[in-house]
Amino acid sequence: MQITTTFLEGRLTLRFSGELDHHVARNAMERIGREIDLNLPRDCVMDFQDLAFMDSSGIAVVLGTHKRLNEIGGRAWVINVPHQPMKVLSASGIYRIVEIAETV
Repeated sequence: MQITTTFLEGRLTLRFSGELDHHVARNAMERIGREIDLNLPRDCVMDFQDLAFMDSSGIAVVLGTHKRLNEIGGRAWVINVPHQPMKVLSASGIYRIVEIAETV
């Protein structure tokens, strides 16, 4: 899995590609944490457009990112979610906590 980051005008965008599973979730959280600490964004967008697969570990990544942004007074949301990852997110009920949108 790869995470590409962009920071512009207070918004950190994280573009995920590949597979987000238990093998990569810990490294993903560490990387995201470093990016948040470095940039202190007001908003954080997790773009899943190129995410081919996600298991329940991805829920922890989304919730961890949301929690970290909350701690610094920002907000996080997920966009462009393909079918398979959306099934995982929907089954978890995470949409009650973290916004899931079509696009920014």
